[in-house]
Amino acid sequence: MENSAQRRLERVSGHLLSPIEVNNGLSQVLIKSGQRNNEEEEGDPVVIGGMVLDIHATPSLPLNPRTTTPGKVHYVLGGVARNIAECMSKLGTKPYMISALGNDMAGKLLLEHWNSASLSTEGIMKHQGIKTPTICNIFDTEGELAAAVASVEAVEKFLTSSWIQQSKQNIFSAPVMMVDANLSLPALKASCQLAAESNTPVWFEPVSVAKSRRIVSVVKYVAFASPNEDELIAMANALSHENMFRQIERDTTRRGSVESLFQFLKPAILVLLEKGIKIVAVTLGADGVFLCSKGPNLVRFSLDRTKKYGFSGQLYDNVASSCPSSRFSGALQIERSSHLFSVHFPALPASVVRLTGAGDCLVGGTLASLCSGLDIMQSIAVGIAAAKFAVEGEVNVPSEFSLDTITDDARSIYSAAKILFHQSML
Repeated sequence: MENSAQRRLERVSGHLLSPIEVNNGLSQVLIKSGQRNNEEEEGDPVVIGGMVLDIHATPSLPLNPRTTTPGKVHYVLGGVARNIAECMSKLGTKPYMISALGNDMAGKLLLEHWNSASLSTEGIMKHQGIKTPTICNIFDTEGELAAAVASVEAVEKFLTSSWIQQSKQNIFSAPVMMVDANLSLPALKASCQLAAESNTPVWFEPVSVAKSRRIVSVVKYVAFASPNEDELIAMANALSHENMFRQIERDTTRRGSVESLFQFLKPAILVLLEKGIKIVAVTLGADGVFLCSKGPNLVRFSLDRTKKYGFSGQLYDNVASSCPSSRFSGALQIERSSHLFSVHFPALPASVVRLTGAGDCLVGGTLASLCSGLDIMQSIAVGIAAAKFAVEGEVNVPSEFSLDTITDDARSIYSAAKILFHQSML
């Protein structure tokens, strides 16, 4: 059967690629084909996944087992998909959220905040029979997660294929759809199939090592994936149907250079790319991000349908001028003669308070930037800048972002980005 990418007429940087060019591998990312009626209203990005109440417990002294420890306990609005969507909204994009909440205290807190942000609740199921997902996180004195207990069964039980189907028009008109791996396999597959019907690019957020393996059922639909190192290894093992990749031993690998870390992860990255994922963003915590693609269009990739107004428009103007696309124009010639292209984006030093929202804000910042019209390289820089904001606060998503600070940090990150590796994958 003819590959879906081969059936499309794809557009990259304003240049229409013929089916022959697509077959030759010159277009490596899923972007909108422009098949919709021109009079149809442009949609908002769709985010599907969990909305969770997080209980954060932070000790004042080192934790001791089998006894209580003095400290502070906070209720924090969380959930991977919810955090990503909120971050996007704080950066000027209005995501359409598909999720499920109960009528209990946790559900009311989450829904009240969503209404206060003037975000659509149409896609959020509300039912008294639902026990709103709740997670209790226990941190150490350094802000690192020491242990956690999650009660999130409602996401898989109530966020069903039939409920998601009711928002299919939103998915059809969306510039991009983000799904988190908290979804059940049937719901995950149904979401991705709906996106495929309208060529809506899919971003897969793995959530955890265990749930990251759900990529196997939907990999053919996924354009973007954002695993950390451990999730990357788990996904590569699941996709290759054998445990040929081992987890990182941080005490040894971390003592080496960024280049040595990339060489360690490269075989696993290649598995994801060879299975059809177009862009892999490996999140590395304090070491930044490896942005990797199979093919020639990583440098110039941007979404086809974008909106520029308000904060989002200002973000686009500021970052586009501060982080010029010409920064990587010399890499285009390199890309034309290679099949693997990777760039390392460093993180910036931060005064760390809490790490739980960093990865979600990285993805949210990247998606919001793509939806404003920035390219993937500029967007990743903004995502890392948003993550820095997140780790310096008590909550998962900052109450607001400073446009000037985001712009300055994105410029520093973008300027320090370095091409790591390019070679034929044959």
